[in-house]
Amino acid sequence: QVQLVESGGESVQAGGSLRLSCAASGGTFSRYAMGWFRQAPGKEREFVAAITYSGGRTDYADSVKGRFTISRDNAKNMVYLQMNSLKPEDTAVYYCAAVRGTYSSVRYYRPDDYDYWGQGTQVTVSS
Repeated sequence: QVQLVESGGESVQAGGSLRLSCAASGGTFSRYAMGWFRQAPGKEREFVAAITYSGGRTDYADSVKGRFTISRDNAKNMVYLQMNSLKPEDTAVYYCAAVRGTYSSVRYYRPDDYDYWGQGTQVTVSS
């Protein structure tokens, strides 16, 4: 059983930056692929970014490519989401998710692909 705890969400002005963190415990972190998702009020949860178990491959939603960067530190059981050039449309609750998988390419893009979720952290971007 993997437990995930996100942190780092806050209110920022458009154009600003934030770094979200996700601390994992309870499993062999290096055997899990990780993802970030977000959910805005009245909308479905959507894919933001994913990273393979080793950190060797990443992928992003088109809406965040070039602005967001996902990374992980397997020694610290942490995954991060660096968000730059934030826009009001990035406002959402951001969730960290984990799925056991050691593929060398990113394969998990849907919420149903993931087995474990954090409680979420709120990001609010004002114009």
